[in-house]
Amino acid sequence: MAKKSVASLQTGSKRLAKAINMVKSEKTGAYTFVESVMDPSKVNDFFKK
Repeated sequence: MAKKSVASLQTGSKRLAKAINMVKSEKTGAYTFVESVMDPSKVNDFFKK
């Protein structure tokens, strides 16, 4: 099960969100974190992958 985390960032006139998704590796069983900074409207699409 993936865990969601979203933080709002403001840089200049742009509003950005940093999304962190925890993904379990099928090969080793270890968890890794995938981070991305994006437009807040694209956060849900990031977590659906």
